[in-house]
Amino acid sequence: MTFLELAKKIVLEENKPLSSDEIWQIAKSKGYDKPLKSEGKTPDYTLGATVYSDAKSGSDSTFVSIGARPKKFFLRELASEEVLKQFENQAPIATPVPKKTGYDESDLHPFVAYFAKLHLQAFTKTISHLKSEKKQFGEWVHPDIVGCYFPLEDWKPEVVDFGAVIGNTAVKMFSFELKKELNFSNLREAFFQTVSNSSWANEGYLVAAEISTDEDFRAELRRLAGSFGIGVIKVQVDDPNSSEILFPARTKENLDWDAMNKLTMNADFKGFLKRIKTDIQSKEVRKEQYDEILKPDELIGLLKKKQGAG
Repeated sequence: MTFLELAKKIVLEENKPLSSDEIWQIAKSKGYDKPLKSEGKTPDYTLGATVYSDAKSGSDSTFVSIGARPKKFFLRELASEEVLKQFENQAPIATPVPKKTGYDESDLHPFVAYFAKLHLQAFTKTISHLKSEKKQFGEWVHPDIVGCYFPLEDWKPEVVDFGAVIGNTAVKMFSFELKKELNFSNLREAFFQTVSNSSWANEGYLVAAEISTDEDFRAELRRLAGSFGIGVIKVQVDDPNSSEILFPARTKENLDWDAMNKLTMNADFKGFLKRIKTDIQSKEVRKEQYDEILKPDELIGLLKKKQGAG
């Protein structure tokens, strides 16, 4: 079954305009997602993009779109003017409610540490906001997690020494802002918090486990990411190896030293910088001094244990 066929089947059975999120949730609840012809990591996004593109393809499309935020889709063959008017002012339909996740935002930190090491070759350090000495710089100052890429494991000692002499050690700094979920209700606040908290780093990322697949939302997220150079990472809590960068970050060549100086109000960040300096000088990364890198089955086990306790 293709994504378009799946969407058509759901909308035909429900006989109501549905958002792409609603189509996907209903498909999962009925088990219709099982026979999908897809090897992608984010089938919910693929379904949304497929339906959205079809609705824009003209008079031969399978779907027509109705309204916005969220945009809903209905079968063109059923979408008479009378039927569309009937649904224009209708309250949102009841759809299967996903299970409560049973985990907190902080529970995503080990997943980010694993992702950063696997995909960015970076070691990370969780930043506790409670360890800051000052409050006058405002709320949006501290990133949730910081990271650093070291060339020490790839470079010979002589090259490391030479880089240090000329002031170029090829170290890359990362900043991560974590959210449990992203949708229209929190997108702008979460995004601009990320912009503020990652101004110091070479690359800044907004990370979430649940990201709306609504195409209007996706378009706005893409626009913001492109405009400000912030990357977006989707964490897959049930399969850490399937976590991925939805939109890449734009790399800045230079660090913002003033912003980094401000961040040293935080003991964790100050210790992070000292650790990097020590590792570069010793030409050895002390991995145990950074966030622990758990295996995928250990990460999944952590959440299962948390959910069981809840």
